[in-house]
Amino acid sequence: MPLFAALLLLSRLLCDCIAQPDGPGTAGVETRTFDEMYEAAKKEGGVVTVWHGGDEPAQRNGLKEAFESRFPGIKVNITVDVSKYLDGRVDEQLAARAVYVDNIILQTLHDFPRWEKQGALLNYAPLGFEQIYPEFKASSAAWYGIGVFSWMNVLGTNKLPNRTFTTFEELTHPGYKDKIVLTWPNDDDAVLFTFHLILEKLGKGWFDRLLQNNPRWVRGTETPLTMIIQANDSVAASFTTAPGFDAIPGIQFGFCTDANFTSWPQTGAILKDAPHPESAKLFHSFMLTPEYQKVIGWSVRKDVPPPTGFPNIFDVPNTDPTAFGLWMADRPNVERTRLRFEDMLGTPQGPSPLFDGQ
Repeated sequence: MPLFAALLLLSRLLCDCIAQPDGPGTAGVETRTFDEMYEAAKKEGGVVTVWHGGDEPAQRNGLKEAFESRFPGIKVNITVDVSKYLDGRVDEQLAARAVYVDNIILQTLHDFPRWEKQGALLNYAPLGFEQIYPEFKASSAAWYGIGVFSWMNVLGTNKLPNRTFTTFEELTHPGYKDKIVLTWPNDDDAVLFTFHLILEKLGKGWFDRLLQNNPRWVRGTETPLTMIIQANDSVAASFTTAPGFDAIPGIQFGFCTDANFTSWPQTGAILKDAPHPESAKLFHSFMLTPEYQKVIGWSVRKDVPPPTGFPNIFDVPNTDPTAFGLWMADRPNVERTRLRFEDMLGTPQGPSPLFDGQ
């Protein structure tokens, strides 16, 4: 994503030191400097393997480039795929006792407590762990938020001038007919949660009115933004995508005010049997530096300021960054909600979300 390009300008990183664990069963707490961790990773050798939830193959290229630029000689292989597929592949590795992935960073928040209970995760507190909001981490340091993600409402102002898209109700107006593009809610749990929140506040009548405007349904959450930016595509509005906080010509973004929107801590962990534990520790510590956190938007750290013009994530109106994780933990309810929308919309159609935006 374009916002990660700024990471290449980093010239130095914070070298936090935090206290030693005080008893058995507590987390392995990082006390080394980045230079010391870097030396350990170089001695370890090999390529650190990262699985990152997402829906476009190149979404984390900027992260790879920034990390390898900061730590020459340490190579990282980042695979981007949808979290609901990656978690099953992690389970396969664990069942076979053949772990080859080092770091996992996923949207499927319900998986991490389960893996922790199975003893599959490394209890490791990276540099900066003490600054992570307590709501975003396990006290054992088996898992923790890496960055706060959220969906935004996006409007292509070149295609729909003189409009202001600040409410979900706005999209039911006739002027948006054939202009809306949305991700199938029954194909992505974070999108599904958004529709759940809207219907909880505005009722099913809102959804019926939205359907009258003939939204185009796609797989993937980067796809709507790509289509809105394209001049030769008629769609101009979405609330199931994440453009980031950097300005994009012809794009207006914000957050709706008539119902809650979805925000959550994209969560990471190191597998206990990771083949490259030193490189994995270095990688997560890098991602938690204030410099990196400032670039990705809202931070999981208490000591990093929010994006310009926005409050702290816990002070943002109409969102609760802890609600998605709680909702995801109730799998029977998630499945009922998914099937409800599948009954209304049909099964998701279209190319793989990894490629339909290209």
